[in-house]
Amino acid sequence: MADKKKFLQGQLLLDSGQLGGSFFQRTVVLICQHNAEGAFGLVLNRALGKNAGEVIVADLPDALKESPLFLGGPVQPGALSYLHTDTFIPEADVLPNLALGHSLDDLLEIGESFSAAKKVRLFAGYAGWSAGQLENEMKRKSWLTFPASLELVFETPPDKLWEKILHEKGGWKNKLLSQTPEDLSWN
Repeated sequence: MADKKKFLQGQLLLDSGQLGGSFFQRTVVLICQHNAEGAFGLVLNRALGKNAGEVIVADLPDALKESPLFLGGPVQPGALSYLHTDTFIPEADVLPNLALGHSLDDLLEIGESFSAAKKVRLFAGYAGWSAGQLENEMKRKSWLTFPASLELVFETPPDKLWEKILHEKGGWKNKLLSQTPEDLSWN
């Protein structure tokens, strides 16, 4: 029987504590696409400190202009990606009711539609892995995994996300990791 590849779409990757000094130190990455050709993800907890209206050169609806912009990863920091959810999204391609988009026209349409349940998160750049690269990082235990949820993507404060998920994973190692200062000289 052939080994079935384990793809991580819909999972969160957390720095396992081995990525210190890299872009990915203490990050939480939502894996949006993963197949034999590679993986695409968005870092959920790296706010740029700017709103979309300050960076995106387009006539955005007011609700989107005020949306915080996140650094989705180190690859193509000028590329726009976004995650959106609503009451029902039949084209959801990341998780049930969670879709990934890249088109500015589609984003404008989403921003202009009215729905009390609509949520959008905007990203500049992304995290990408070539074929086999993420699998090798998983073998080296660079990442921990955790199931993604709409609550973690949209409701949890980004600056608390890494620690919150480590606590939810449980175990003394994860609790200790979540309490370790970023710079060990602070200890």
